[in-house]
Amino acid sequence: MADILRHHRHHNPSAGEVPVPHGPATGDEHEHYPPGDKPITSDQERAIFSYLTHPDDCYTPEGVYWADLPLRERIAFVNKVQNAEAKKELRAIGRMMKADPLSPVSWYFRNAVLPGAGLGLEGYVLFSIGNLEPLFKSAYPGCWGKKTECDANWIAAVTYLEVIGIMVGQVAVGIIGDWIGRRWGLIQDAAIMFVGLLMITASWGLNLNGWVICYAWSLFFYGFGVGGEYPITATSSMENAVAAGKISTREDRLHRGRKVTMAFLMQGWGQLINQALLILLLLILHHGDGNPPYGSTTVQWIWRLSFAIPAVGTLWLVYYRAYKMPHASRQLVAAKRKNNVTGYDVDSLRLACSFFGGRLLATAGTWFCNDVFFYGNKLFQAQFIAVISDNPTSVLTGWTWNLINVVVSLAGYYLASIFIDNKFYGRKMMQQVGFLMCFIMFIIPAFNYKYYTSPEGIKAFQAMYFLSSFFNQFGPNSVTFLVAGEVFPTPIRASAHGFSACIGKAGALLASVLYNYIDTQTKFYVVPWFGLAGMLLTWLFLPDTTGLDLKEQERRWTYIRSGRDHEYHGIAIHPEHLSLWERIRGVGKNYNPELDLKQKIEDMREEWAGKEKLKRENEAGAASVEDLDDEEWSDEVQNYFKRTTDSSLLAGEKRHDGNGAQLPTLNEKAGSDAASSN
Repeated sequence: MADILRHHRHHNPSAGEVPVPHGPATGDEHEHYPPGDKPITSDQERAIFSYLTHPDDCYTPEGVYWADLPLRERIAFVNKVQNAEAKKELRAIGRMMKADPLSPVSWYFRNAVLPGAGLGLEGYVLFSIGNLEPLFKSAYPGCWGKKTECDANWIAAVTYLEVIGIMVGQVAVGIIGDWIGRRWGLIQDAAIMFVGLLMITASWGLNLNGWVICYAWSLFFYGFGVGGEYPITATSSMENAVAAGKISTREDRLHRGRKVTMAFLMQGWGQLINQALLILLLLILHHGDGNPPYGSTTVQWIWRLSFAIPAVGTLWLVYYRAYKMPHASRQLVAAKRKNNVTGYDVDSLRLACSFFGGRLLATAGTWFCNDVFFYGNKLFQAQFIAVISDNPTSVLTGWTWNLINVVVSLAGYYLASIFIDNKFYGRKMMQQVGFLMCFIMFIIPAFNYKYYTSPEGIKAFQAMYFLSSFFNQFGPNSVTFLVAGEVFPTPIRASAHGFSACIGKAGALLASVLYNYIDTQTKFYVVPWFGLAGMLLTWLFLPDTTGLDLKEQERRWTYIRSGRDHEYHGIAIHPEHLSLWERIRGVGKNYNPELDLKQKIEDMREEWAGKEKLKRENEAGAASVEDLDDEEWSDEVQNYFKRTTDSSLLAGEKRHDGNGAQLPTLNEKAGSDAASSN
């Protein structure tokens, strides 16, 4: 609070000297002030609240929002803010390294590795299934080859059951995360993944077909936990201490996307570690030679060890989430308390489908298109390896090329985390460019397939393969994970994310089924159009939330939830932060910075009054300490509220006029005044 207060006084040196009246300044029932006091003026009021209503990373000193500036001024303002923030972070890193050279590593571990540990383990196991398939094909041709020893349907079920388990987990845990809480979802997912890994490691049967059946159902169980990681990790990363009910912070506005994508990119590290470990195990257990033939005993040791090792890390994750993340559900609890909801907020779900249907189409539809591409990328690998390799039948050869591809993908993940909060690139542009580049990388070889799979064109084919991997991560794969939760309100955020991810995995399921029935040339004719469709869905239906405060979106939701959406005038409906579809429907027509300033102050007043009431109840033993959010209000703001707030509002009572009729709340009154002004 001291830092915020110093910041406020630095920008408003006279704020501490503003005369504050003793009576409430709003409401028709109070129209006089004690002798010697004067009503507060709008300029003085603006000075008191400017550090809250007009933070300097979003507004000019004159109070103009960055997106309202002319293009040249906008570029200058945004670059100034971003350059200053970059210098500030570099200086902070320098101080950390001076004090302790390894402190940046520990910071990264706390802020990226731990939040994304579940996704890292998920990436490790999920992609190991595909990595192990060529090894199984070589060692068990009676199952993965001619299928004389195993049922072909159960071999296919290894992939299908895994994907279906993920889809079920995404929807179910999304609902659980909004119903019971984020913390419960985090613990439950880690526990399910741990048990699932034990099941996979110990899977066995009286014959090969029995083993395959046990293996497939173990993957289904594990997949349920994996699926739950998507909505629960995204929402908890977004709603941690930075944005969880606190006064809007600079960190949230400038780095929220980076915070979430740094957790998500652990999926790439999981893939990398899995592939590197499999290569090492093959070299160690296959007598230093990665070439076929591969013995059954060697294969069994390799795949069981590859699953047993992450089981240890998953067990530690269960402990960490159970004992080290006690406040993961804090923002959800605050949102439910505000709306007097104890279970699942069905009303919020209904309203979200009505108001944010276009957004749901964008997040689910683009994720579907992306997953077709994500799996379609694997088409390139077998083709160019067969041409450029002297030993294409070696599992080690395929694994080595895949390791290189994962490294390229990781570069895309990290570049996405750097640019995803850039106001001139950000979420929407990144996703559109990523989809466009993937479309181009697939459409070129589609119509000249023979040339690009020949020795003359294989180098260009290889380059397109790596570029498609890079732009998939530096584009839709990273963005879909972020925006699927970010563009929806807290009460149904995990549900919306889980549903979008489930529809996305339906794209993966479509790819895995479709590719079994069409030849490689036809695959290249089909896949590119999903990239084009994803780009168009992004352009039409996805809003750009880059730089938009998460708490401002929650404020808009409060108006929608109370049936007063037309009374909201803030930046959450600024055209910059709306989709083309929403702008066409007229959602942003009520944007009005001046009216919004008045309402924002009254919103804060009611929030402050509610917290004061809770404090008094806590002192009387009627409320628990956990119910209290420790807001960092400056002394000027608290003093202003104390001396201008109706005592009945502070007590939580209903206000009535002289005839006994109930008066509107301060917020409702501000809304009706704003509507009259319109």
